[in-house]
Amino acid sequence: MASSSAHLDHHQLPNMHCGATAAPPPTPSCTHPNTTSKSETAADALSRLFHRLPPNLSLPNRRSASAASSISSLPTVSLSAGDQRSRDNLISAATDFGYFQLTNDDSDIITPSGLAEAAESDSLSLLELSEEIRESSFPKNWPLGYEADAETPSFCLNVDCSTESSELELSSLREFTRTLEKVGLKMVEMLASALGFGYDSTRFNTLMWLNQGVPDDKPEITNGFYPFVVCLQYQIREQKYCLLTESGWVSVFPRVDSVLVTLGDIAQVWRNGEVKRVRYRPVLCSGQIDDPRKCVTMTLMITLPMDTMVSPLKDISDEDTEETYGEKEEEEENGEARTDDIRAFRSFFFEDYAWRVYHERLFFNDPLDRYRIKS
Repeated sequence: MASSSAHLDHHQLPNMHCGATAAPPPTPSCTHPNTTSKSETAADALSRLFHRLPPNLSLPNRRSASAASSISSLPTVSLSAGDQRSRDNLISAATDFGYFQLTNDDSDIITPSGLAEAAESDSLSLLELSEEIRESSFPKNWPLGYEADAETPSFCLNVDCSTESSELELSSLREFTRTLEKVGLKMVEMLASALGFGYDSTRFNTLMWLNQGVPDDKPEITNGFYPFVVCLQYQIREQKYCLLTESGWVSVFPRVDSVLVTLGDIAQVWRNGEVKRVRYRPVLCSGQIDDPRKCVTMTLMITLPMDTMVSPLKDISDEDTEETYGEKEEEEENGEARTDDIRAFRSFFFEDYAWRVYHERLFFNDPLDRYRIKS
Protein backbone atom coordinates (compact mmCIF):
# COMPACT_ATOMS: atom_id res chain seq x y z
CA MET A 1 0.00 0.00 0.00
CA ALA A 2 1.17 3.54 -0.66
CA SER A 3 0.71 4.70 2.92
CA SER A 4 0.75 3.45 6.45
CA SER A 5 -1.26 6.44 7.71
CA ALA A 6 -4.96 6.88 8.36
CA HIS A 7 -7.28 7.71 5.47
CA LEU A 8 -7.62 11.33 4.32
CA ASP A 9 -10.22 12.83 2.02
CA HIS A 10 -8.43 12.91 -1.33
CA HIS A 11 -10.01 16.25 -2.21
CA GLN A 12 -8.33 18.11 0.65
CA LEU A 13 -4.83 18.94 1.78
CA PRO A 14 -4.05 19.42 5.47
CA ASN A 15 -3.83 23.04 6.61
CA MET A 16 -0.24 22.82 7.80
CA HIS A 17 1.34 25.77 6.02
CA CYS A 18 0.37 29.39 5.64
CA GLY A 19 1.33 29.81 1.98
CA ALA A 20 3.73 29.07 -0.82
CA THR A 21 6.62 30.53 1.16
CA ALA A 22 5.65 28.93 4.47
CA ALA A 23 8.13 27.39 6.86
CA PRO A 24 9.27 23.79 6.21
CA PRO A 25 7.29 20.88 7.62
CA PRO A 26 8.25 19.55 11.06
CA THR A 27 11.20 17.21 11.24
CA PRO A 28 10.10 13.55 11.24
CA SER A 29 9.84 11.95 14.66
CA CYS A 30 13.01 10.52 16.15
CA THR A 31 11.21 7.23 16.59
CA HIS A 32 11.93 6.41 12.94
CA PRO A 33 15.07 4.39 12.27
CA ASN A 34 18.19 6.48 11.59
CA THR A 35 19.49 5.50 8.16
CA THR A 36 21.23 8.81 7.39
CA SER A 37 24.59 8.54 5.64
CA LYS A 38 27.35 11.18 5.54
CA SER A 39 26.18 12.34 2.11
CA GLU A 40 22.61 12.62 3.36
CA THR A 41 23.81 14.62 6.38
CA ALA A 42 25.47 17.10 4.01
CA ALA A 43 22.28 17.27 1.94
CA ASP A 44 20.25 17.92 5.10
CA ALA A 45 22.66 20.71 6.06
CA LEU A 46 22.15 22.30 2.63
CA SER A 47 18.39 21.93 3.04
CA ARG A 48 18.51 23.66 6.43
CA LEU A 49 20.52 26.47 4.84
CA PHE A 50 17.74 27.01 2.30
CA HIS A 51 15.20 27.05 5.15
CA ARG A 52 17.10 29.84 6.93
CA LEU A 53 17.41 32.09 3.88
CA PRO A 54 15.33 35.29 4.11
CA PRO A 55 12.06 35.02 2.15
CA ASN A 56 12.86 38.04 -0.02
CA LEU A 57 16.24 36.73 -1.19
CA SER A 58 16.37 36.41 -4.96
CA LEU A 59 17.50 32.96 -6.10
CA PRO A 60 17.85 31.59 -9.64
CA ASN A 61 14.53 29.93 -10.44
CA ARG A 62 14.60 29.51 -14.18
CA ARG A 63 16.28 27.05 -16.46
CA SER A 64 16.11 27.29 -20.21
CA ALA A 65 14.25 24.60 -22.09
CA SER A 66 15.11 26.00 -25.51
CA ALA A 67 17.84 23.43 -26.17
CA ALA A 68 15.48 20.46 -26.18
CA SER A 69 16.15 17.79 -28.76
CA SER A 70 13.19 16.87 -30.95
CA ILE A 71 11.56 13.50 -31.42
CA SER A 72 9.45 12.63 -34.42
CA SER A 73 6.43 11.18 -32.63
CA LEU A 74 4.91 10.45 -29.25
CA PRO A 75 4.09 6.96 -27.97
CA THR A 76 0.32 6.53 -28.13
CA VAL A 77 -1.86 4.70 -25.60
CA SER A 78 -5.59 4.00 -25.74
CA LEU A 79 -7.91 3.89 -22.74
CA SER A 80 -9.87 1.00 -24.23
CA ALA A 81 -10.44 -1.57 -21.50
CA GLY A 82 -9.18 -5.09 -22.12
CA ASP A 83 -7.14 -4.12 -25.15
CA GLN A 84 -3.89 -6.13 -25.10
CA ARG A 85 -2.25 -3.80 -27.61
CA SER A 86 -3.09 -0.82 -25.40
CA ARG A 87 -1.58 -2.65 -22.42
CA ASP A 88 1.61 -3.43 -24.33
CA ASN A 89 1.87 0.14 -25.58
CA LEU A 90 1.46 1.43 -22.03
CA ILE A 91 4.21 -0.82 -20.67
CA SER A 92 6.55 0.19 -23.49
CA ALA A 93 5.84 3.91 -23.04
CA ALA A 94 6.30 3.73 -19.27
CA THR A 95 9.54 1.76 -19.29
CA ASP A 96 11.17 3.38 -22.35
CA PHE A 97 9.97 7.00 -22.24
CA GLY A 98 8.00 8.05 -19.15
CA TYR A 99 5.54 10.00 -21.31
CA PHE A 100 2.89 9.34 -23.97
CA GLN A 101 -0.36 10.67 -25.40
CA LEU A 102 -3.83 9.29 -24.73
CA THR A 103 -5.97 9.26 -27.85
CA ASN A 104 -9.59 10.38 -28.02
CA ASP A 105 -11.04 7.01 -28.99
CA ASP A 106 -12.99 6.71 -25.74
CA SER A 107 -15.29 9.72 -25.74
CA ASP A 108 -16.91 8.71 -22.43
CA ILE A 109 -13.64 9.34 -20.58
CA ILE A 110 -11.58 11.89 -22.52
CA THR A 111 -12.84 15.41 -21.90
CA PRO A 112 -14.58 17.21 -24.83
CA SER A 113 -12.66 20.07 -26.44
CA GLY A 114 -15.51 22.54 -25.84
CA LEU A 115 -15.23 22.04 -22.07
CA ALA A 116 -11.46 22.49 -22.20
CA GLU A 117 -11.81 25.78 -24.07
CA ALA A 118 -14.36 27.04 -21.53
CA ALA A 119 -12.01 26.03 -18.70
CA GLU A 120 -9.21 27.93 -20.42
CA SER A 121 -11.41 31.03 -20.47
CA ASP A 122 -12.05 30.65 -16.73
CA SER A 123 -8.31 30.32 -16.15
CA LEU A 124 -7.49 33.41 -18.19
CA SER A 125 -10.08 35.38 -16.22
CA LEU A 126 -8.15 34.58 -13.03
CA LEU A 127 -4.97 35.95 -14.53
CA GLU A 128 -6.75 39.20 -15.34
CA LEU A 129 -7.60 39.83 -11.68
CA SER A 130 -5.71 42.45 -9.74
CA GLU A 131 -2.85 41.31 -7.52
CA GLU A 132 -4.85 42.16 -4.40
CA ILE A 133 -7.83 40.04 -5.45
CA ARG A 134 -5.56 37.14 -6.44
CA GLU A 135 -3.92 37.19 -3.03
CA SER A 136 -7.20 37.34 -1.09
CA SER A 137 -9.40 35.01 -3.13
CA PHE A 138 -7.56 31.71 -2.78
CA PRO A 139 -6.77 29.43 0.17
CA LYS A 140 -3.21 29.30 1.39
CA ASN A 141 -2.91 25.67 2.43
CA TRP A 142 0.45 24.94 0.86
CA PRO A 143 0.78 24.15 -2.00
CA LEU A 144 -2.72 25.48 -2.71
CA GLY A 145 -3.20 29.12 -3.54
CA TYR A 146 -1.76 31.89 -5.66
CA GLU A 147 1.99 32.29 -6.20
CA ALA A 148 3.17 35.67 -7.41
CA ASP A 149 6.02 35.79 -9.89
CA ALA A 150 7.26 38.74 -11.90
CA GLU A 151 6.74 36.91 -15.19
CA THR A 152 4.79 33.72 -14.58
CA PRO A 153 2.13 33.93 -11.85
CA SER A 154 0.48 30.63 -11.05
CA PHE A 155 -2.49 29.14 -9.22
CA CYS A 156 -2.63 25.74 -7.54
CA LEU A 157 -6.22 24.59 -7.01
CA ASN A 158 -7.83 21.49 -5.56
CA VAL A 159 -10.19 19.30 -7.57
CA ASP A 160 -13.16 21.53 -6.67
CA CYS A 161 -11.25 24.68 -7.70
CA SER A 162 -12.22 26.16 -4.32
CA THR A 163 -11.87 29.89 -3.75
CA GLU A 164 -12.61 32.19 -0.84
CA SER A 165 -14.66 34.55 -2.98
CA SER A 166 -18.31 34.05 -3.90
CA GLU A 167 -17.85 36.35 -6.89
CA LEU A 168 -15.55 34.03 -8.83
CA GLU A 169 -17.42 31.71 -11.19
CA LEU A 170 -15.21 28.79 -12.21
CA SER A 171 -17.84 26.23 -13.13
CA SER A 172 -16.20 25.20 -16.43
CA LEU A 173 -12.75 24.92 -14.87
CA ARG A 174 -14.22 22.87 -12.02
CA GLU A 175 -16.00 20.47 -14.39
CA PHE A 176 -12.90 20.20 -16.58
CA THR A 177 -10.71 19.40 -13.55
CA ARG A 178 -13.09 16.71 -12.29
CA THR A 179 -13.35 15.18 -15.76
CA LEU A 180 -9.59 15.14 -16.25
CA GLU A 181 -9.19 13.68 -12.75
CA LYS A 182 -11.21 10.63 -13.87
CA VAL A 183 -8.77 10.16 -16.74
CA GLY A 184 -5.82 10.45 -14.36
CA LEU A 185 -7.18 7.93 -11.87
CA LYS A 186 -8.01 5.56 -14.72
CA MET A 187 -4.42 6.00 -15.91
CA VAL A 188 -3.02 5.06 -12.49
CA GLU A 189 -5.28 2.01 -12.42
CA MET A 190 -4.06 0.90 -15.84
CA LEU A 191 -0.42 1.43 -14.84
CA ALA A 192 -0.89 -0.63 -11.68
CA SER A 193 -2.46 -3.47 -13.66
CA ALA A 194 0.07 -3.40 -16.50
CA LEU A 195 3.20 -3.00 -14.37
CA GLY A 196 2.15 -5.19 -11.48
CA PHE A 197 1.97 -3.13 -8.32
CA GLY A 198 -0.73 -2.57 -5.73
CA TYR A 199 -1.91 0.77 -4.40
CA ASP A 200 -4.65 2.32 -2.28
CA SER A 201 -7.05 3.90 -4.75
CA THR A 202 -8.63 6.09 -2.03
CA ARG A 203 -5.41 7.91 -1.14
CA PHE A 204 -4.81 10.46 -3.85
CA ASN A 205 -4.89 14.24 -4.07
CA THR A 206 -5.70 16.09 -7.26
CA LEU A 207 -4.08 19.44 -8.04
CA MET A 208 -4.84 21.72 -10.97
CA TRP A 209 -1.87 23.98 -11.73
CA LEU A 210 -2.51 27.09 -13.83
CA ASN A 211 0.48 28.97 -15.24
CA GLN A 212 0.51 32.07 -17.37
CA GLY A 213 2.65 32.05 -20.49
CA VAL A 214 5.95 33.86 -20.78
CA PRO A 215 7.66 35.73 -23.67
CA ASP A 216 8.95 33.37 -26.34
CA ASP A 217 12.60 34.14 -25.55
CA LYS A 218 12.19 32.94 -21.95
CA PRO A 219 10.79 29.38 -21.87
CA GLU A 220 8.38 28.81 -19.03
CA ILE A 221 9.93 26.75 -16.24
CA THR A 222 9.61 28.56 -12.95
CA ASN A 223 6.86 27.35 -10.63
CA GLY A 224 4.85 24.17 -10.37
CA PHE A 225 7.61 21.95 -8.94
CA TYR A 226 5.74 19.24 -7.07
CA PRO A 227 5.98 15.42 -6.90
CA PHE A 228 3.25 13.51 -8.69
CA VAL A 229 2.25 10.04 -9.84
CA VAL A 230 0.94 11.15 -13.23
CA CYS A 231 0.58 14.58 -14.83
CA LEU A 232 -1.98 15.34 -17.56
CA GLN A 233 -2.47 18.16 -20.07
CA TYR A 234 -5.36 18.21 -22.51
CA GLN A 235 -4.36 19.48 -25.97
CA ILE A 236 -6.74 22.20 -27.13
CA ARG A 237 -4.55 23.27 -30.03
CA GLU A 238 -1.35 22.23 -31.76
CA GLN A 239 1.58 23.20 -29.53
CA LYS A 240 5.13 22.05 -28.96
CA TYR A 241 6.09 21.05 -25.42
CA CYS A 242 9.46 20.54 -23.76
CA LEU A 243 9.90 17.68 -21.27
CA LEU A 244 12.76 17.29 -18.79
CA THR A 245 13.42 13.54 -19.04
CA GLU A 246 16.14 11.45 -17.45
CA SER A 247 18.16 11.70 -20.66
CA GLY A 248 17.73 15.48 -20.97
CA TRP A 249 15.26 17.81 -22.66
CA VAL A 250 13.05 16.53 -25.47
CA SER A 251 10.33 18.29 -27.42
CA VAL A 252 7.05 16.68 -28.43
CA PHE A 253 3.98 17.54 -30.52
CA PRO A 254 0.87 15.97 -28.96
CA ARG A 255 -2.19 15.58 -31.17
CA VAL A 256 -5.07 18.02 -30.80
CA ASP A 257 -7.79 16.52 -28.53
CA SER A 258 -5.34 14.07 -26.97
CA VAL A 259 -4.01 14.11 -23.39
CA LEU A 260 -0.28 14.41 -22.83
CA VAL A 261 0.62 12.14 -19.88
CA THR A 262 3.92 12.18 -18.01
CA LEU A 263 4.99 9.85 -15.20
CA GLY A 264 6.54 11.41 -12.11
CA ASP A 265 8.82 10.58 -9.19
CA ILE A 266 6.20 8.65 -7.22
CA ALA A 267 5.43 6.28 -10.10
CA GLN A 268 9.14 5.56 -10.47
CA VAL A 269 9.63 4.85 -6.77
CA TRP A 270 6.57 2.61 -6.65
CA ARG A 271 8.07 0.44 -9.38
CA ASN A 272 11.62 0.54 -7.99
CA GLY A 273 13.09 2.54 -10.84
CA GLU A 274 11.75 0.28 -13.60
CA VAL A 275 9.75 3.09 -15.22
CA LYS A 276 11.07 6.32 -16.71
CA ARG A 277 9.86 9.67 -15.45
CA VAL A 278 9.63 13.34 -16.35
CA ARG A 279 11.07 15.56 -13.61
CA TYR A 280 8.89 18.59 -14.26
CA ARG A 281 5.49 19.31 -15.75
CA PRO A 282 5.43 19.83 -19.56
CA VAL A 283 6.27 23.42 -20.55
CA LEU A 284 5.69 25.29 -23.77
CA CYS A 285 8.82 25.40 -25.90
CA SER A 286 10.42 28.66 -26.98
CA GLY A 287 8.59 30.51 -29.75
CA GLN A 288 5.14 29.07 -28.97
CA ILE A 289 3.61 32.17 -27.35
CA ASP A 290 2.71 35.33 -29.25
CA ASP A 291 0.95 37.08 -26.35
CA PRO A 292 1.67 35.60 -22.90
CA ARG A 293 -1.30 37.48 -21.42
CA LYS A 294 -3.60 35.29 -23.53
CA CYS A 295 -1.88 32.00 -22.82
CA VAL A 296 -2.32 29.67 -19.86
CA THR A 297 -1.31 26.05 -19.29
CA MET A 298 -3.69 23.84 -17.30
CA THR A 299 -1.82 20.95 -15.72
CA LEU A 300 -3.57 18.30 -13.64
CA MET A 301 -1.48 16.27 -11.19
CA ILE A 302 -2.52 13.07 -9.46
CA THR A 303 -0.40 13.14 -6.33
CA LEU A 304 -0.45 11.97 -2.68
CA PRO A 305 -1.68 13.28 0.70
CA MET A 306 0.93 14.96 2.88
CA ASP A 307 0.98 12.19 5.49
CA THR A 308 1.89 9.45 3.02
CA MET A 309 4.94 7.24 3.42
CA VAL A 310 6.26 6.61 -0.10
CA SER A 311 7.57 3.07 -0.53
CA PRO A 312 8.34 0.69 -3.39
CA LEU A 313 5.28 -1.47 -3.99
CA LYS A 314 5.81 -5.19 -4.55
CA ASP A 315 3.29 -7.35 -6.36
CA ILE A 316 3.10 -10.87 -4.87
CA SER A 317 2.57 -13.29 -7.75
CA ASP A 318 2.43 -17.09 -7.90
CA GLU A 319 6.13 -17.21 -8.75
CA ASP A 320 7.01 -14.81 -5.92
CA THR A 321 5.03 -15.75 -2.80
CA GLU A 322 5.07 -13.91 0.51
CA GLU A 323 7.40 -16.58 1.88
CA THR A 324 10.01 -16.22 -0.87
CA TYR A 325 9.75 -12.42 -0.74
CA GLY A 326 10.37 -12.56 3.01
CA GLU A 327 13.44 -14.73 2.35
CA LYS A 328 14.77 -12.10 -0.06
CA GLU A 329 14.36 -9.38 2.57
CA GLU A 330 16.17 -11.54 5.13
CA GLU A 331 19.02 -12.07 2.65
CA GLU A 332 19.26 -8.32 2.13
CA GLU A 333 19.58 -7.75 5.88
CA ASN A 334 22.41 -10.31 6.00
CA GLY A 335 24.12 -8.77 2.97
CA GLU A 336 23.62 -11.92 0.92
CA ALA A 337 21.20 -10.69 -1.73
CA ARG A 338 22.20 -10.25 -5.37
CA THR A 339 22.34 -6.75 -6.81
CA ASP A 340 19.13 -7.26 -8.77
CA ASP A 341 17.32 -8.25 -5.56
CA ILE A 342 18.17 -5.04 -3.70
CA ARG A 343 15.40 -2.45 -3.64
CA ALA A 344 16.22 0.61 -5.71
CA PHE A 345 14.65 3.01 -3.20
CA ARG A 346 14.09 3.18 0.52
CA SER A 347 10.91 4.64 2.01
CA PHE A 348 10.53 8.36 2.72
CA PHE A 349 7.94 10.86 3.90
CA PHE A 350 6.05 12.52 1.08
CA GLU A 351 5.68 15.85 2.89
CA ASP A 352 9.43 16.22 3.46
CA TYR A 353 10.18 15.33 -0.14
CA ALA A 354 7.45 17.59 -1.57
CA TRP A 355 8.71 20.57 0.45
CA ARG A 356 12.26 20.13 -0.85
CA VAL A 357 11.17 19.72 -4.47
CA TYR A 358 8.86 22.73 -4.34
CA HIS A 359 11.10 25.20 -2.50
CA GLU A 360 14.62 24.22 -3.52
CA ARG A 361 13.77 23.51 -7.19
CA LEU A 362 16.74 21.29 -7.83
CA PHE A 363 17.43 21.57 -11.56
CA PHE A 364 20.83 19.95 -11.64
CA ASN A 365 20.59 17.35 -8.84
CA ASP A 366 18.07 14.54 -8.83
CA PRO A 367 16.10 14.92 -5.56
CA LEU A 368 15.50 11.15 -5.51
CA ASP A 369 19.22 10.36 -5.24
CA ARG A 370 19.24 10.60 -1.45
CA TYR A 371 16.64 7.80 -1.25
CA ARG A 372 18.34 5.33 -3.58
CA ILE A 373 19.82 2.18 -2.08
CA LYS A 374 23.36 1.96 -3.36
CA SER A 375 24.59 -1.43 -4.48
